[in-house]
Amino acid sequence: MKKTLILGATTNPSRYAYLAANRLVANGHSIINVGIKTGEVAGQPIEKPEIIHQEVDTITLYLGPTHQKDYYDYILKTNPKRVIFNPGTGNPELEDILAKNHIQAVEACTLVLLSTNQY
Repeated sequence: MKKTLILGATTNPSRYAYLAANRLVANGHSIINVGIKTGEVAGQPIEKPEIIHQEVDTITLYLGPTHQKDYYDYILKTNPKRVIFNPGTGNPELEDILAKNHIQAVEACTLVLLSTNQY
């Protein structure tokens, strides 16, 4: 199973980041919630982007491009194998940075990938 960091985690049950966290856990993946909110999602606390986690397979983005710049260094230091750009999060600048650092950028929807067994 893939250790997944959810960047833009929220406790709001109507948000896709919340749905993805629960669906990832239901599918046996371990998650790390990172965001500006406090609270817990799918049994895991929401952390501030201060701890650099190791052995993260995937970062799934739920932040719009204008809010992503503050997280570029954090993403690179986490050094995931891939970053999923969910709908509305596409960012050519970050995709170029990832490519230069040998990190796969995937424009997809985490929820769709899970529901079609392509995650």
